Amino acid sequence: MMRVPRMFFDYMDAGSWREQTSQANIQDLSNLLLRQRVGIDIGERSLQSTMLGQVVRIPVALAPAGLTGMQRADGEILAARAAEQFGVPFVLSTMSTCSIEDVASHTKSPFWFQLYLFRDRQFVQALLDRAWAAGCPVLVVTMDLPVMGKRLKDVRNGLTVPLRVNMSTLLGFASKPRWSLGMLKTSRRGFGNVLGHARDVDDLQSLASWSNRQIDPGITWDDIEWIRQRWKGKLLVKGIMDPEDAASAWRHGADGIIVSNHGGRQLDGTISSARALQRICDMIAGKIEIHVDGGIRCGQDVLRMRALGAHAVYIGRPYLYGLGALGQAGVRQCLEIIENELDLTMAFCGVRDIRRVDKTILLSQL
Repeated sequence: MMRVPRMFFDYMDAGSWREQTSQANIQDLSNLLLRQRVGIDIGERSLQSTMLGQVVRIPVALAPAGLTGMQRADGEILAARAAEQFGVPFVLSTMSTCSIEDVASHTKSPFWFQLYLFRDRQFVQALLDRAWAAGCPVLVVTMDLPVMGKRLKDVRNGLTVPLRVNMSTLLGFASKPRWSLGMLKTSRRGFGNVLGHARDVDDLQSLASWSNRQIDPGITWDDIEWIRQRWKGKLLVKGIMDPEDAASAWRHGADGIIVSNHGGRQLDGTISSARALQRICDMIAGKIEIHVDGGIRCGQDVLRMRALGAHAVYIGRPYLYGLGALGQAGVRQCLEIIENELDLTMAFCGVRDIRRVDKTILLSQL
């Protein structure tokens, strides 16, 4: 049974418009057939890899997700702790409920930070300074939100900032007493990285008008150069779906890219991340570290993306399901399930080391 109110579950789970791209992300991966092998010594297997030089237990990171703290009270802290204990990166969203400083004070290992390029560059610079001061070694700049995709379920559910509370909303909260109790106990119910930090943003009412003004349709590769000059750590560019854009990211100083259609939450009717990954790897493989997200629901999908050429993958919805159900333990359990599925599938394919996976384990093409 769902443990999160419908409006927040749908915010996390739904795609945009008719949700065709969100479904294609999953279906295209499922259509890739794996090549089973026998007579190969698979007694000792290794899933360990690296992501931008950081050693990881499996080549998986927890993707940035806005309002993670509305799936479970203090959700970003809980997810970051689970990732830390398991041994994979956690990426904190700019639009998180828990602030950069909150997460840093509740974890020991460095986490990564995801940045939106707002119009207010003074605020963007402050975010960079705060992330670096918190020890974040990797910055993930999201480029695929120059305008907002049409997320129809959010419209139907009346999900706004600030939230418009009506009888239906109250009944939805009342039907989830554990969730509601958790929210009453925490003070982290807004956008922790913005409230009290951006100019003239002191409450949710002022945040709403500020957010509408800050989405910047004029973002170009010059802005990535601007970031590159100011960020001392590793730089990933997220939202890449075209080989030409992947090459541009490389030319403008990115250390890596994340092939991503925003989980099907922006442009509906475009290709899946898996299809885009194939095209991008054909052009720039070996020049830049290529990561991917979108549609990954199990360990087999991790292996499929590796076979298509991805160095590492990100999961969003799977860990958020676990967070909403069981909190920190649910995120840990999600990672353990993916690890087990990845290990067993790799064994059936006759591969002992995740770093040696390539397209030869696939029997079909996209």
